[in-house]
Amino acid sequence: MKRCLLVAPAILLLGCGHKVEQFVFPDQVTDFTALYGSNCAGCHGRDGRLGAARPLNDPVFLAVIGKDKLRDVIANGVPKTAMPAFAKNAGGGLTEQQIAILANQMDAQWSRPQDLVTVALPSYSADLGDPKAGEAVFHNNCASCHGEDGVGGKAGSIIDVAFLALVSDQSLRTTVIAGRSDRGMPDWRKHSKTMTPQDVSDVVAWLSRHRMTPINLTQRGAKLP
Repeated sequence: MKRCLLVAPAILLLGCGHKVEQFVFPDQVTDFTALYGSNCAGCHGRDGRLGAARPLNDPVFLAVIGKDKLRDVIANGVPKTAMPAFAKNAGGGLTEQQIAILANQMDAQWSRPQDLVTVALPSYSADLGDPKAGEAVFHNNCASCHGEDGVGGKAGSIIDVAFLALVSDQSLRTTVIAGRSDRGMPDWRKHSKTMTPQDVSDVVAWLSRHRMTPINLTQRGAKLP
């Protein structure tokens, strides 16, 4: 019995002098690293690179999308894609302040606007171009890695129906412009020649034409069930 009485005070003493960690409600978190780690890292990678989704730690991408559009995408997501809405008023769990922190700090920490001062950036979004012209653009700029018909070569297939079902036309456009710096894919400037804005719109139209949609299948002469 005496041994037990001696142990109990010893256990109590172990806790003395240790500061009790204060609980912070999720909507009160304002640390960028904590916000990014719990909301973005699972898809975009721990430091903004090498995730399943495109790198956010990419100066070209950040320059093309712009901070305002980046904030809007974080808040409202991208319909019909795997990118969810994070704003509370859109069904997510982040406040407007937290979304602003994410967008502002991504821009502050990962952008390099001084490197792109003399560069004419293609617009982030635009209408689809001419798929026939896009086929020629593909062969001139993309086939050396993705194969003559887009079915894969040094890099994977770019017309795989499962892949196209997971990405939007906007995602394709963003990738054509910004590349994938974490996976060795060049941006629009580093092909056989710099792609024009029309080249970008045309090749995205050609890629989009490979989606398994009723309209596309009909245009290819396939019979619908």
